[in-house]
Amino acid sequence: MGRIAGIHIKNYGSLKDIKIGKLLSDKTGKELGNINAIIGQSGTGKSTLADAFGFLADCLDNGVETACDLNGRGGYEKIISQGAKDSIEFELYYRETNSASPITYELSISTDKGGRPIVKKERLRQRRANERYGRPLSFLNLDEGKGYAFKGLNSGLDEEKKVEIGDEIKVELADPRQLGIVTLGELKEHPRIVKFKNFLKNWYLCYFSPSSAREIPNAGPQKYLNRAGNNLNNVAQFLHREDPGEFKKVLKDIQSKLTGINKIEPIRLQNGQLVLEFSEEGFKEPFYSQKMSDGTLKLSAYYLLLHEKDPRPLVFIEEPENGLYHKYLSELALEMKRSVKSGYSKQLFITTHSPFFVNALSPDEVWVLEKQKDGFSTIKRASEYENVKELTDEGIVLGDLWYSDYFG
Repeated sequence: MGRIAGIHIKNYGSLKDIKIGKLLSDKTGKELGNINAIIGQSGTGKSTLADAFGFLADCLDNGVETACDLNGRGGYEKIISQGAKDSIEFELYYRETNSASPITYELSISTDKGGRPIVKKERLRQRRANERYGRPLSFLNLDEGKGYAFKGLNSGLDEEKKVEIGDEIKVELADPRQLGIVTLGELKEHPRIVKFKNFLKNWYLCYFSPSSAREIPNAGPQKYLNRAGNNLNNVAQFLHREDPGEFKKVLKDIQSKLTGINKIEPIRLQNGQLVLEFSEEGFKEPFYSQKMSDGTLKLSAYYLLLHEKDPRPLVFIEEPENGLYHKYLSELALEMKRSVKSGYSKQLFITTHSPFFVNALSPDEVWVLEKQKDGFSTIKRASEYENVKELTDEGIVLGDLWYSDYFG
């Protein structure tokens, strides 16, 4: 499945130049783990960081011009950092397994002479198999849609020595507004591009809306929760069909977190669809999910998301505390940590204002955004602040330190 070891973002709104984790261009950082919480005061760029991930996903699905306008972004001129003369740039340092050589993806987005957003530069690089050191080979390199790609798993161009290894093909895209990995990622002769494109394509950016989740489902079982969460009952139906025993355990776990809820059961309607039924203290008749509170629906959605049978490799959730009782948050953070485990099957990014959520995390799992005097943001791990690691080692929980202004 893979996970991001590091990301570098340049000229994206208030994120003029931030680095998170380890990169090919900067190996001084430590690789990102499976859970990464981003905290900071209001206006420091947490939503911008979440949107940067969403922007990359939208570029893949819709092309860069459309992505600039989606989700209220307002076009390229509104996205690029004020005063920036260079392009919007991303560098992703990605690893499929612990033993696999990391892949670096570089993307630069600018405008053409007519002011339309285009892919200015796109490159993929990786060291050859079994090589632990040395410069990685470029196996995709495009300038405004023109360049080369190399077939197979162990080929590429040593750009420093100008030495080609393997089979090179010339590439010229018909539309420079589209990512090269979209086209080449459909061809089996480019297995590394296929894998990387699929990794990017399977990101999940959560824009959960309780009002959407109350919609009556009009389709059958669905494997994954969609961005708005209006297929919550469809996902429940899928999980119930695939593994009824495990699904009931998940429902029982959700029920145990909700005060006043005695039982949650899946109920099949006359049309064959399944909805969640909640039995609440003090009421003889149960309620369907359409009548439950925002917090109940959000917690249910998060637990179903965390217990996907075939998890998506990257999940980004903004401010899970909204609408939830504060005492649920530490347990939700622990449930997230349990769900990602230690492998390469799932990676979580979460923005939060809640010290209760942060209390369940370690200093290496938390990143702090701060706004500087020039209006742009910087970011660093909580463990990089003076005395934070030592204090948590002594048993003081991280959220309490943050609330008490020891950092951030």
